[in-house]
Formats: sequence, structure tokens, C-alpha cells
Amino acid sequence: MNNIRLLGTLIKINIQQELAYRADTLINILLSLMWLGWELLSLSIIFSNTATLGGWGPGELIALLGVWRLVNTLMAALIWPNTEKFNTSVRDGSLDYTLLQPASSLFLISFARIVIWRVWDIALAVVLIVVGIGMHGGATTAANLVAFLLLVASGGLIIYSLWIVLMACTFWFVKFDNNVTILQALMDSGRYPATVYPPWLRLIVTFVVPIAVATTVPMQALRGDLRWWQVLLFLGVGLASLLVARLVWRAGVRQYSGASA
Repeated sequence: MNNIRLLGTLIKINIQQELAYRADTLINILLSLMWLGWELLSLSIIFSNTATLGGWGPGELIALLGVWRLVNTLMAALIWPNTEKFNTSVRDGSLDYTLLQPASSLFLISFARIVIWRVWDIALAVVLIVVGIGMHGGATTAANLVAFLLLVASGGLIIYSLWIVLMACTFWFVKFDNNVTILQALMDSGRYPATVYPPWLRLIVTFVVPIAVATTVPMQALRGDLRWWQVLLFLGVGLASLLVARLVWRAGVRQYSGASA
């Protein structure tokens, strides 16, 4: 309950910061619409030359684009802005003040900065998913839809956990800047189903930097391609990822000696 109240307070603070720069928010929303138009144009060009892409139709690719936008928004709204702040706080010692607060340091690091206007991107992503499913026109059962929603949440949890582990590496390697550069570089691969990539790249986006687990796998559940045990397996991987990330974070905090040490 304390974390919920704290999250509410942080959201209010970030809303006030966003309202101080209304013109920037409007420009960012317009840029987001421009990028969406470009992404849809790219899909239109692809499907003007072929009926399917790796066995996926236009509606499924649009729904996949929506899932990818959900995950990408998680990174853009939370991960990227908080990463820079965290790296700086480790080097200049201001992390000491965060660790002394009567709240979870991981929670404070994760939600200190929230890019509020990204809510707009979440709405666009949901619209893309709904439109894509409608265009697909296949028989989507209630069980497939529930599995899809659970796996989207689980995929976001896996990406978040990976970010925590990369951030925690800064405790051991202080100059570990750009610790999410690889994550950012590979995010774009999630726009398309993992099945279109060569085997070596498919292994990377599935097991090393599991973008595909957060995007392709939920869509496979919606298509009915996954068995129930596979759904449970991926959900278990999501929970295990969070547990491992928390353990690594705690080990990193114990390693941290402060700026004056």
C-alpha cells in the first residue's frame, strides 16, 4: 500500500514537470503519430509485394506492432530516463540519498522519472492490437486472449528484469555506461516475428536479449500456436527473471560503498 501511495506521488510530480513544458509534449505526440504513419507505410509496402511475412498476415503484423509499441513505451517511459540518472548517481554519490530513504531503492530507481506523455503511445498500441486482431479475423478464443494478456505482462517483466541486471552491473563496473545500448539496438527486431530472422539472430532475440519473448510469443498465444504448458513455462520465466533481478540488485547494493568511501 505504501508503494502505491508513493507511486501516486511520483506520478503527480512527473505530471507537474510535463505541464511545465506543454509545447514539448504536443510536439512529442505529433512525432509519435508521424513514426506510427511511417511504420504502417512500411508494412503496407511489404504486403504490397507478398501475402504473408514468415507465415504472418497483415492483421497479425499490425497487432505485433502494437505489442512491440507497448514494450517500447515501457522502455521509453521508465527505463531510458531513469538509466541516465542512476549511472550519474552512482558516480557522484547521490545514490546514497536514495538508499537512505524509507522505501525500496529498486522501486525509487525504477519510478523516479516517468515520461507521462507516453500514455498516448500506450493508447495507440492498444488501438493497433485491437485493429490488428480485427483484421486477422481468425477464431480467437477467450483462453487465447487471456494467455496473450498474461504473456504481454510477463514479457514486459522479463525486459524490466534484464534492465535491472544491466543497471546493477554499474555497482561493479562504475564506468559501465550505455548499459542498455544493446537492449535499445535490438528493440527494433521486435517489430517483426522472430520466425523471419536467421537462426543465429533468432537465438539472440529469444534467449540473450529476449525481445521476441515479449513480442512474438504473446502473439503466438493469440494465434493459438502455443500449448498450455508453453504458456505456463513463459509465465514462469517472467517470474523467475524478476526474482533473479531482485537478487542481483541486492548484491549490487551490498557492493556499493558510497561516494565518500
